[in-house]
Amino acid sequence: MKKYNKKTITGMIERGITESGYSIYVKEDDYPYGILGTGETVEEAKQDFLAGYQEMKECVLDMGKEFIEVGIVFRYDIPSFLEAYAYAFTLAGLERITGINQKQLGHYISGYRKPSEKTVRKIDERIHAFAEELSSVRFI
Repeated sequence: MKKYNKKTITGMIERGITESGYSIYVKEDDYPYGILGTGETVEEAKQDFLAGYQEMKECVLDMGKEFIEVGIVFRYDIPSFLEAYAYAFTLAGLERITGINQKQLGHYISGYRKPSEKTVRKIDERIHAFAEELSSVRFI
């Protein structure tokens, strides 16, 4: 069996097969366990994914094998992020934050268009810059 040396794996959050649901899968191809989580919300999908991780661990240990423990970081694809945080960000607000027009953002949400890697990096950088700016706000 191939030794897996990473300390963390990525749980990739995407919109699920159903219209309003989400799915999470292990992004790394070389991690030996297939784990999947689904749910109507991102939080439900995360809970299902983590339960699947525990079930896989129990199954592997029950077979008398060593289980490869890892940390899990969750990452969104752009459509899932935009949909999951629609309660907090309007497309107009996201346009101001990211510099990407509302119509284009709408295309990403609907799946009509897929953002380029450059656009994904731009959205990522600007959302993080905005979050950093917000984290520095203090009220008196």
